[in-house]
Amino acid sequence: MMPNYKIPFLDLKAAQMELYESLEFAFENVLNSGLYILGNEVQLFENEFAVYCETDHCIGVGNGLEALHLILRAYNIGIGDEVIVPSNTYIATWLAVTYAGATPIPVEPDEHTFNIDPLRIENAITPRTKAIIAVHLYGHPAHMDPINDIGKKYGLKVIEDAAQAHGALYKGRKTGSLGDAAGFSFYPGKNLGAVGDGGAVTTNDVELAEKIRILRNYGSRIKYHNELQGFNSRLDELQAAFLRVKLRHLDEWNARRKIIADQYIGQLANTMLIMPHVVSWTEPVWHLFVVRHPEREKLQEWLNEAGINSMIHYPIPPHLQPAYADLGYRNGSFIIAEQMASSVLSIPIGPHLTQVQASEISNACLNFNIGKQASF
Repeated sequence: MMPNYKIPFLDLKAAQMELYESLEFAFENVLNSGLYILGNEVQLFENEFAVYCETDHCIGVGNGLEALHLILRAYNIGIGDEVIVPSNTYIATWLAVTYAGATPIPVEPDEHTFNIDPLRIENAITPRTKAIIAVHLYGHPAHMDPINDIGKKYGLKVIEDAAQAHGALYKGRKTGSLGDAAGFSFYPGKNLGAVGDGGAVTTNDVELAEKIRILRNYGSRIKYHNELQGFNSRLDELQAAFLRVKLRHLDEWNARRKIIADQYIGQLANTMLIMPHVVSWTEPVWHLFVVRHPEREKLQEWLNEAGINSMIHYPIPPHLQPAYADLGYRNGSFIIAEQMASSVLSIPIGPHLTQVQASEISNACLNFNIGKQASF
């Protein structure tokens, strides 16, 4: 049984309750339509999300992992190929590469932003390298200009893992429009979350878009005529209807997250916590608010005792997961990612966290940090 926290990590029910009538209306429209797979709602959402992301195309798929996987498949990246990935990310980024049959090649992050370090990418490129996946971790855009420059220099595809960055801006441009293609997740806890699983690909590449539309639907654009060995990865009609409702509120909800983030930054300044670093040319959407502390476990227990739920994103880097033992990495293979995994802690943030609750969380952190010196 889950503990009953006074302040939950993220209040998903509150999000649904705020929009309850609109979500109920969307549900009834789908139920009464008789169209439940790749119907009007999916097409409308794809159009609306493409406009929102400032791209020509959006293709709804089953989830964020499959969005990345289908991009790689559509680019004919597979067995014998290598794809550069961050060493510090959720394992889904790596799994997409594995699903395609290629090999993930980890590159360490920038110590301040947590995102893949462009200065380290070129050293990881080999004749087998076909693509770079840049993750906008925690809702903070990766440094895309130098990454795109490297992609052009070596003829590599640049793919955004934008699963945590719906609406984030890089030099005034939306994530999802910054590379050759991007994969989004609509897992319920995301900034734009469905009431179940869902995902999408955004791109300006018309050929890629058409191929992904075919791959997501058993390799078929005409029923019973299969052009490719495809998959069953279609955004659900009902989830698309819900996402259309929530998309209209995304910017407002992201703005609420920013208010809480700014409050934390102000209240926790000059403490022993290492705070998130915001680069001047980005506007993050604060999917997570991640601090660092060398006594992370003690801090988390302190917050637990105060009735505050916190989480660790992520406690084990992909290269140390048993799933990737065959790659032969060990402790010390990617030191920066390992240091982050041992010290990061995500404190509550979301569009329905109140400023009073945020102050209570800040005070709990301040009380813990009295006399404690962070050192890495």
